[in-house]
This record gives sequence, structure tokens and C-alpha cells, in this order.
Amino acid sequence: MGTDTTRDRVLGLIASAGPITAATLAAELGVTPAGVRRHLSALADDSLITEHEQPGTHVRGRGRPAKSYVATTEGQRSLTTAYSSVAVDAVSFMREHGNLTEFVDAKLAELEARLRAAMPEDATMEERVEALSRALADQGYATSVRPGPGGYTVQLCQGHCPVQSIAEEAPEWCEAETRAFSRILDVHVQRLSTLAGGAHVCTTTIPVTAVAAKEG
Repeated sequence: MGTDTTRDRVLGLIASAGPITAATLAAELGVTPAGVRRHLSALADDSLITEHEQPGTHVRGRGRPAKSYVATTEGQRSLTTAYSSVAVDAVSFMREHGNLTEFVDAKLAELEARLRAAMPEDATMEERVEALSRALADQGYATSVRPGPGGYTVQLCQGHCPVQSIAEEAPEWCEAETRAFSRILDVHVQRLSTLAGGAHVCTTTIPVTAVAAKEG
């Protein structure tokens, strides 16, 4: 496997699973820790990734937690296509001429139909969220599902968005996407952060168990 391909895989996994450590990257990608560290150094030098500092871990010394990494905004953009600037121009044109909302609604309806087709029947909410994550990955998103605090929710995380440049120009896209997730899962979801808004990951909180049921 070529160096460039491995570098892209490292960046892609950081984008989808970050914060992530060098040891985890090496294990997931099947490369040596030394090889991963070389790519991490190069990616950091190019400002495509950055070290993620957890609260309270600023003191360095014996027993400190392993470094973990996230993709920077520049790293996210490097994963987009060469046509992104043209797409942004098109979005600006549509906004100027008053038909942006119609475009966003139409494109999200197409995405929603593809995602719905991947939803299993008679499945738990956790299973449906996992299916949604896989379906989004098939559409070019880098996704993962993580447990939320207390066990009442899960978080659908999108570490890479193939239309990030469009969403940055048109926040309506993220809003429509969130509504689509809610309709697909038939539950209210909450978008906590977005790549378009400057975060290192899009995070959507999805309830999987009613608090009342837990307490009862």
C-alpha cells in the first residue's frame, strides 16, 4: 500500500473516530506504531490534525494520558472534492435568486429516501442508529456511534461531511439534515455541534431509552 494511501487512511480515521490515539490508529489500520507516528507528524506539520487536550490533562508527566488527535478544519476540507468551490458558488447563486431552500429540501429528500431504505424493521433504536450510521458512511460521511452520558442517549458523530463546504455557506443544510434524521428515526434528535460551525465533528444526540422507563 502506498504512502499517500496510508496517509489518507490515517487522516480519514482521525476524522471519523477522533479523538483517537496513535496506538488505536495503528491497531485499526494494521500498520506499525512507528509508521503511524510518521504520518501523524507529517499531518500535524501540514496543519491537517491537531492534538486534542482533554479537560484537566494539561499537566504532563508520569501517568499522563496518551495523546489523542482530531482533524482540523483544514484537514476536513482536504477530504472534500475538487468541485467544492463550484458547489459553493452555486449555493451563493441560488441564495441570491431566492431558490436555495427549494434546492436544500430537494437534495435532503433524496438523501432521506436513501437512508430510509437502509433502516431495519422491528429493530431497537440503537440498531436503527447503527444502521443510519452505516448508510451515511455509504454516502461518503465518516460516521461513528458513541454512548451518551447515563445510557439514555447515543451520539451519532460525523467526522467528515462530503458537503461541508456547502453547509458552511448554507447552514440550512445542517438544519434540514437534522430534521431528516428525526423523521427517519421517528424521535426528536438534537444537533450539538457541526463541522460547518467549526467543530471537529458533527454530533447529534439521539434518545434510545425513555428516562421514565429507566426510573420505573
